[in-house]
Amino acid sequence: MKKKTKSMHLNRMAAFLMGGLFLTFTSCSDESANTEDLSSTEVISATELKYSDETEMISEEVSAIAEDLYAADEIASMSKGNYHSDYLPECVTVTVVITDTTKDVTLDFGEGCELHNGNTLSGIIHISYALDLEAASNTIELILENFTFNDVAVEGASSIVRVRSNENGNPQGTANASFVATWPNGDVASFTGTRTREWIEGFGTGFWGDNVFLITGKRTYVSRAGNEFIKEITTPLRREMSCRFIVSGVLDITRLGNTVSLDFGDGSCDAIGTLTYPDGTQEEISLRRFKN
Repeated sequence: MKKKTKSMHLNRMAAFLMGGLFLTFTSCSDESANTEDLSSTEVISATELKYSDETEMISEEVSAIAEDLYAADEIASMSKGNYHSDYLPECVTVTVVITDTTKDVTLDFGEGCELHNGNTLSGIIHISYALDLEAASNTIELILENFTFNDVAVEGASSIVRVRSNENGNPQGTANASFVATWPNGDVASFTGTRTREWIEGFGTGFWGDNVFLITGKRTYVSRAGNEFIKEITTPLRREMSCRFIVSGVLDITRLGNTVSLDFGDGSCDAIGTLTYPDGTQEEISLRRFKN
């Protein structure tokens, strides 16, 4: 990982969290026409479910980068020694600015930098947090600048409350996020809300592939056609960083009082989920990701 140090302090990142930014998505595929005809009792179309699932992927990846960066500093501070995480590849340029009270980090992915899990990022992520790394909790501010995720332009911000040890004795981050993104054909969707990530395995090993998280929370997703969905995790989602997909857990999706449940499976690393409709019928679906 390339590193540089500058003496100029970044502007306060919290200022970018004002307003209700939205996560916006479009797709190049034929199925991405900006139409979604739903009856009053239908909850979500199969195509829009895939778009919705992709928003989860972007938000999860950005949070993972910020929390891993903070954890590396936290572990080094507590152990009073050197600690290195291998989560970020060598193609990322890291710029660090330290003031009396804060540490500001700029991650520059250039025109395209591929992560270990195959996702390609470009542009800049700004991350800032207080220097008191031995505190029981800290707040990580995150801002995106000219940022793309697998060619999807994304802008916005997230504020992550990081707890060193939760009631289970595990590190935990609760992110209040709001993003805007654009696919090439201009379709629009939005995604805002709060998610909590509990780091249950792999903390402190320095190897990205053994990290495992349990994710809970509730968010609002507004589809390309303007339909609003409430997405609430009823069984914690399990994210194993060695896998591209959520491997288990249940997500409820509600629209106009009607709810479908999406079960991500039994722990297998695949893109298959089971959708349960309000009448109890079930359907196995394939959740599209950017790269399968």
